[in-house]
Amino acid sequence: MIKPVRLIALMCAVEVLAMMGISSFAALLPNLAAEWQLSNTDAGWIGGIYFAGYVLAVPVLTSLTDRIDARLVFLAGTVVGGIGAAGFALFADGFWTAAFWRALTGIGLAGTYMPGLRALTDRLKGQAKSRAVAFYTASFGIGMSLSYLLAGEVARYFDWRTVFLAVAACSAVALVLAGVVLGRHEAEAPGKPDTHLLDFRPVFRNREAMGYVLGYTAHVWELFGLRAWIVAFLVFSASAQADPNVWLPPTVVATIFMLVGTPASIVGNEFAIRFGRRRVIATIMIVCAIFGTGLGFSGGLDYSLVVVLALVYAALLMGDSASLTAGMVEASEPAYRGATMAVHSTIGFVGAAAAPPVFGLVLDLTGGRAAASAWGFAFISLGAVAALGPFALTMGARAAQTRMAGTSRSA
Repeated sequence: MIKPVRLIALMCAVEVLAMMGISSFAALLPNLAAEWQLSNTDAGWIGGIYFAGYVLAVPVLTSLTDRIDARLVFLAGTVVGGIGAAGFALFADGFWTAAFWRALTGIGLAGTYMPGLRALTDRLKGQAKSRAVAFYTASFGIGMSLSYLLAGEVARYFDWRTVFLAVAACSAVALVLAGVVLGRHEAEAPGKPDTHLLDFRPVFRNREAMGYVLGYTAHVWELFGLRAWIVAFLVFSASAQADPNVWLPPTVVATIFMLVGTPASIVGNEFAIRFGRRRVIATIMIVCAIFGTGLGFSGGLDYSLVVVLALVYAALLMGDSASLTAGMVEASEPAYRGATMAVHSTIGFVGAAAAPPVFGLVLDLTGGRAAASAWGFAFISLGAVAALGPFALTMGARAAQTRMAGTSRSA
């Protein structure tokens, strides 16, 4: 048996390894767009279809964890993700082939992210289970950041195909490590839901949990739209400088961007526990929507200033991430926790799939990547949806109050 702290740390490391391909296309977007003559909308679709694959697969794969050990689902996910990355490296040569292999890699993520969280929490008890949610979800940002770094550094010395082969190798390591780590712990018996695998009606009836799900969707729209385009935005900012030799490459900034978000997510969850989860999340969402719009119109300013603004935005943007997922887990019914996680990820990552192409479309319609104002309008497309998050949280709060009032009357 591995001690809880070590188990959490090891599973966070495994998830990071399994996610090494998540940001690869975004990091290489400027070069691949030029090589394959992609429009901004085309590039956005390839960035978004990764999450479309995730959305299509996650209802089945995460719901399965209510019926079988989530460890088995996680291991299968690493295999699919590795095949998708290797296929991209060997066979991608344009829009359609790139989209296919990225979608398959997204299916791999569906088999690892939430099933990995379920596998971890099923092997913990008490406070360790609660802390695991915050640290595991925060590791998502580490995975994205190191994915940017891996892509940027490998591409610097080799080529983009080698980048995706390296990603496939990381998936293989994750497969072996997860098999060893999770195999040393006996999981709680899966829940026994009364419905069939894809019957999510009990989840949709849980309005308190759905408030967090819809709030998470607004958060993910802003977060993943930005993550898909942050390198391209920084490349634009660097090109607008009098001296094109910037002091910090865009892929390195994107890596730091993601790493800054990791402690911010954990700290944000602690603030939510102390000052009220919904109040803290709503405040962060509104601030992010305003700040992000300002960042979008700052691309033509001094590159160093743009970098600082982007890092501040990263911290703000991740401040509510762990809190939203932790709120969903707390509000879910035990027998339908896997199904609730599936709905959480499915609806949430619809935003992740849709935001990048919408962002690219707005760029195309308002002047293209060379126009500073076009970036500002594209960022507005992120903030406008994020600003809807507090309304979803209000819906969930009212449902929670009604439930508590009903419990008091029964008592």
